[in-house]
Amino acid sequence: MTTNPRDMRYSKEHEWVKMQPDGTALVGITAFAQDQLGDAVYVSLPKAGSSVKQFAKLGEVESVKAVSDIFSPLGGEILEVNAELAAHPELLNKEPYGKAWLIKLRPTSASELEKLLSAEQYEAFLSSGDARKGH
Repeated sequence: MTTNPRDMRYSKEHEWVKMQPDGTALVGITAFAQDQLGDAVYVSLPKAGSSVKQFAKLGEVESVKAVSDIFSPLGGEILEVNAELAAHPELLNKEPYGKAWLIKLRPTSASELEKLLSAEQYEAFLSSGDARKGH
């Protein structure tokens, strides 16, 4: 199993958050999620300037297997959408914790991070068998 970066927080829906020095947050999907999805062929995300609530639907990833919903691990204002994913959705499979971030947002509340899992907690969740198959 891939080791999940320790400087991120994780949702049980298999998304990650990485806080940035300026207080913004990058959001993406985990290695587990991309592995379950298979080869990504299309990503649908909201426009910059829109808002999202914690754990609300953020967008969709279409893969060769299925279309799966993406949920936002944090609420806030979407500042930027990763335009590179529109042209290269396969980045989700190659670099889920790097170039394949989905959105950058300004969190509504820092306390929402407390509702997310540490890397250790997320890995325990995956090992428990409670992780939903197929995202």
